[in-house]
Amino acid sequence: MWLDRPAEATKSTFLILLRITSDSMIHFISRILGDPSRIQDAHTEQVVLELVSSIVRIGRALLIVFCRRDYADKAVTQGSSWQAPYKILPTEASFKDGLFHATILKAIDDKGTTVELPLTVSFHKSGTARVTVDEKQRQEKNIELRHNSQARKERYNEAEKWAIVGGTTVDVDAKISHSGEASIKIQYGPNSAFEADIKYDPYSIEFKRDGSAQLKLNDRGLMNLEHWRPKVEKPPAEEKKEGEENMEEKEEESAAEPVGEDESTWWDEAFGGNTDSKPRGPESVALDITFFGYDHVYGIPEHAGPLSLKETRGGDGAYTEPYRLYNSDVFEYILDSPMTLYGAIPLMQAHRKDSTVAVFWLNAAETWIDITKAKESKNPLALGKGPKTNTQTHWISESGVMDLFVFLGPTPGDVNKAFGELTGTTAMPQEFAIGYHQCRWNYVSDDDVREVDRKMDRHQIPYDVIWLDIEYTEEKKYFTWDKDMFKDPLSMGQHLDAHGRKLVVIIDPHIKNSGGYPVIDELKANGLAVKNKEGKDFDGWCWPGSSMWVDCFNPSAIKWWKSLFKYDKFKGTMENTWLWNDMNEPSVFNGPEVTMPKDNLHYGSWEHRDVHNINGMTFHNATYEALLSRKKGELRRPFVLTRSFYAGSQRVGAMWTGDNQASWEHLGAAIPMILNQGVSGFPFAGADVGGFFGNPEAELQSRWYQAGAFYPFFRGHAHIDARRREPYLLTEPYRTIVTSALRLRYSLMPSWYTAFHQAHRDGSPIIRPMYWTHPSSEDGFGIDNQFFVGSTGILVKPVIEKGKTTEDVYIPDGEAYYNYFTYQQLPTAKGKTLTIDAPIESIPILMRGGHIFPRRDIPRRSVQLMKFDDYTLVVAVSKDGTAEGQLYVDDGDSFDYQKGEYIHRTFKLAGSKLTSTDADGRDTKSIKKGNWLKNMQDVAVDRIIIVGAPSSWANKKEIQLETEGRQSTVKLEYFKGDENRGAFAVVGRVGARIGADWTIEFA
Repeated sequence: MWLDRPAEATKSTFLILLRITSDSMIHFISRILGDPSRIQDAHTEQVVLELVSSIVRIGRALLIVFCRRDYADKAVTQGSSWQAPYKILPTEASFKDGLFHATILKAIDDKGTTVELPLTVSFHKSGTARVTVDEKQRQEKNIELRHNSQARKERYNEAEKWAIVGGTTVDVDAKISHSGEASIKIQYGPNSAFEADIKYDPYSIEFKRDGSAQLKLNDRGLMNLEHWRPKVEKPPAEEKKEGEENMEEKEEESAAEPVGEDESTWWDEAFGGNTDSKPRGPESVALDITFFGYDHVYGIPEHAGPLSLKETRGGDGAYTEPYRLYNSDVFEYILDSPMTLYGAIPLMQAHRKDSTVAVFWLNAAETWIDITKAKESKNPLALGKGPKTNTQTHWISESGVMDLFVFLGPTPGDVNKAFGELTGTTAMPQEFAIGYHQCRWNYVSDDDVREVDRKMDRHQIPYDVIWLDIEYTEEKKYFTWDKDMFKDPLSMGQHLDAHGRKLVVIIDPHIKNSGGYPVIDELKANGLAVKNKEGKDFDGWCWPGSSMWVDCFNPSAIKWWKSLFKYDKFKGTMENTWLWNDMNEPSVFNGPEVTMPKDNLHYGSWEHRDVHNINGMTFHNATYEALLSRKKGELRRPFVLTRSFYAGSQRVGAMWTGDNQASWEHLGAAIPMILNQGVSGFPFAGADVGGFFGNPEAELQSRWYQAGAFYPFFRGHAHIDARRREPYLLTEPYRTIVTSALRLRYSLMPSWYTAFHQAHRDGSPIIRPMYWTHPSSEDGFGIDNQFFVGSTGILVKPVIEKGKTTEDVYIPDGEAYYNYFTYQQLPTAKGKTLTIDAPIESIPILMRGGHIFPRRDIPRRSVQLMKFDDYTLVVAVSKDGTAEGQLYVDDGDSFDYQKGEYIHRTFKLAGSKLTSTDADGRDTKSIKKGNWLKNMQDVAVDRIIIVGAPSSWANKKEIQLETEGRQSTVKLEYFKGDENRGAFAVVGRVGARIGADWTIEFA
């Protein structure tokens, strides 16, 4: 465990560890150091390591604060003697119209004293089940708060207001299949294939699909809900008489373990110079969940580790700490670690061959998840495979109600679809947002921005957005411009707009507490800031110095925040200006763990501890709302990037993985992190290309652009101390290599946009891991360094190691696979790896047979300038001679697609015919056409490339096209394969309208 070896901590580790102390001086030292290489002399390093040692002690204390209180550890130490103290009285249980209600009794002593915990299990038409456990005494507000606190007396129960948008319609057809004194069984879901077996004493719920047990709540009896109890003030210690000290010492030496529970962290907690007052006392919730027969679990981002989550109790390759969810501003994060990062989505999927289930732990407080794996016992005389693996998880949150959803699949797609229905799917982005974004901290002036734009054009390097970090403001006052360096921001924006480009500016939730600044004056006057425990405006330290934070849980704060973005209010912005929300965990430099005190108060008198992990989403949401309309009559899709997130953040924008480093290791870590975001319902994700900290060598920067070209969110970014590294500054051959990667991204833009549309419709990931696309291929379940792009059949394996010129690509099935660039068909290798040449100028990309995907092949300098270009279709023929694919396109800006203003085509190759039909079965002639659809009347299919075309086409010169009642001939060229290129055919120019039905006959 690295925390046990502070003396071996690296300089980078030191900078990370600094983030868990509240000392603002140390925080600023870490910010000033920036690059770990600045720690140069031995004396400084020794001081560093001494600081690490003390900080480590704080970190370990934080780890065990409420987790160690969890009595459930007794279940482990006492073994078979342990009796879980939670049971349901059958006389108190009822089921009607898809809802099961009962009261769980928690025994709290040997005298028969119990605490009442209301339980509701709801069964939904979507196939999900929801289990909620609350505490009656707190529900009724029958508790006393300490310290004259203004906090709410209930457990926090409003997370669903922010995370849940649908999927909870009760299934009135759910029915009882068994009812007795000891349990009740309820069937629900599609064809009543799902079942919940609720046991009364001890309380547990086992969920089954088609009669087979999938997962169980409270399987090991580790459930715990800390009930309210008054603090009993102990009398002050009496003065000791002479001679008593020695007697006490002897008594202590001979005494057994202390009697009763350890109350040291129940009521107050001091660490790192801060004190958490805990006015409600102990209130954590914990539950163990076992997944039967599942060896792989995924999800619970954000962590810098593998896609398939590791065990957390030590052992070969395992972690020695639980996964932590507590959104934090982490400075140069550690890789391969369960440590918390910037966001939290408490969704965990479990997968085995041909089966996926999941749980969503709806809690916004600090949460820890323990993962262990155990083999089921097996009769040694039994035949067949060995015992199955059960994955055992233990979830502990500091506060809130116990509220979770169960998904029974059976496929990964089913889970993501149901989760998307529950928390929302990714928003349809502005089309420019999936182009390339050029960013650094900071472009220093409006002239600098113009010059970067000109040089990108001069070197014919495509990009869509240039970004401004915090230095564009006047003294870190948001909604202002530095008068010396950004003298004419409107002219700058107009320059970019003329080139089809956008501008993104950063605005964070901390507002500079400075006199004469209208924004802070309005925040204070309207009472819209987060409060401290006394109910006064909370003042902390961030980039501007003394700051206050907008409380975006408050509807009035959202309304006010929206007003600040109007074009006539935020002078210098225009229609091509968009937003970046950073530091919204929230980051508070002089706060505990560089965030807010947990006893701060938000709208509704909820403590910050209750809502911490949702906080970033509320700010992200407020900015999204602000950008929907910035002038009368305007309604456009916003673009807002966030660093902090929760389940539901996917509805309002994109995220990135935060402050990474310019290293090969961080390049490799980005892929599983982005894949994990996708399977957890937030697929619009990316990592800083090139690494935020440090200076990447040319090979690393080139390989990172090749990988980044396949991130859903594609942005190059750098620290203020890093050298300038715009792509045009690279020497050859690296400039050409990076330019080629960027052009590849732009040529595939129609496929990317189609993948985003699929994600918007059904919650599917945009880049997809092997277990998701091939749920039967067991050897692929742990693979997280290659992926498919949407449903295109494009398989990508980025090079992530220095000096590597080949890549081993896992082939999950027996279908035909072709090299993307040479069209060579690879040898069949189902379930095996193939070695692919990958010199520095090449990206290992394969095309799976049976797919058709769209491209635009005319090089352009931005997405906007490609808007009305013709299309190329690429057909990768399957082993049985078929293929299928889709194209989705709309105006890429407005919400008119919700009114039917879009083109959605399905392409199919079957037998000797290739067809295009409306994917939604619409009569496209009857659709009312706005300006965009009218302009699309002139956009056509230019070429069709058929990879793996049969040799029987070799002598064909012309083929038949039928579209819109007309028939014509179209040229066909057949190219025989050789040692350098596979066989393919080109049809063109086709000329059929992209939005029309057409058929091509090859016979």
